Amino acid sequence: MTLKTVVRNFMTVGLLLFSLLAAALCSAERIKDLVTIQGLRSNQLIGYGLVVGLDGSGDQTTQTPFTVQSITNMLAQLGVNLPPGGTSLQLRNVAAVMVTASLPPFAKPGQAIDVTVSSMGNAKSLRGGTLLMTPLKGADGQVYAMAQGNVVVGGVGASSAGGASSVQVNHLSVGRITAGATVERVVATPLGQGEFVNLELTATDFTTARRIVDAINTHVAEGTAAALDGRVIQVRAPLSSDQRVAFLAQVENLEVRPAQSMAKVIINARTGSVVMNQSVTIEACAVAHGNLSVIVSSEPVISQPAPLSPLGQTVQAERAQVEIRADKGSLTMLPNSVSLSEVVKALNVIGATPQDLVAILQAMKAAGALRADLEII
Repeated sequence: MTLKTVVRNFMTVGLLLFSLLAAALCSAERIKDLVTIQGLRSNQLIGYGLVVGLDGSGDQTTQTPFTVQSITNMLAQLGVNLPPGGTSLQLRNVAAVMVTASLPPFAKPGQAIDVTVSSMGNAKSLRGGTLLMTPLKGADGQVYAMAQGNVVVGGVGASSAGGASSVQVNHLSVGRITAGATVERVVATPLGQGEFVNLELTATDFTTARRIVDAINTHVAEGTAAALDGRVIQVRAPLSSDQRVAFLAQVENLEVRPAQSMAKVIINARTGSVVMNQSVTIEACAVAHGNLSVIVSSEPVISQPAPLSPLGQTVQAERAQVEIRADKGSLTMLPNSVSLSEVVKALNVIGATPQDLVAILQAMKAAGALRADLEII
């Protein structure tokens, strides 16, 4: 063997090892992308308010009495008393809305959060409106934020004066106010209990949990982490709040290669969408798929009266024809595949549409040829 051959073989092996190492590093993910810290959660807030300043696109108050009642109550609180029953308000620039927001963990009083404003009446558009001060409450009925501001709607609409024709782009009855609410109350968020902090995997997997435990014990200290089950990992953390934050910052940036997810096929029966992950394989099987169509057509038949009949009338009738067509389905042999690309390629051979795939995959699962969980949503 010449020196040139040895060098070439050495370079080939080196490139192969480098590619394998690069692939392993690329597939690794940070722990912060795989887990959440137990106790750190958002809290949903909701409130009822009014959007004013609309250009004639608000609620039709005759059909939404709650809008009129809300306006009357608001004006009474501001010192404007309307005569009871004396005036029927006909407003087109006001809309009743529901305001929702998500209160993030560690939110402090004075912090601004985004809110979503959704019409609950028959307003045509919230574009250009202003949300009046609206208290946002949590599940316990306490007020945690106050919302107010100009509503931004990501759409536009136009209609003729008579309403016969209209053009609308995107959704006009929902808008958003960036930093539109101010936090007023603190939600206690404990960062762990005692000397332990629990990490929760976003998806239960014993292999991934074991790898996270090994990574933490290797890079921090042996015995730091222990898996309680396939989802929760208990980590021993410093007691000082400053040291605990620094410790969690170190842990969440460790890289772990998650386990390959279980083979699964998701079918949306309403839209015909079929999604398969890379773990899906099939056993050797034969598939034949044909289409059966029934065509019903009718043609007019004119019945003429006899020439000498005084009471004869021309009668038009319908003659129905029913035709049944069955497309020939070819019998296709699907080989034992080891990758998703081979599965898709084999199914495309028989010309299967997304709607056809739903029936084919169900039949393959029943026959035991599909090595995956079939989930229909």
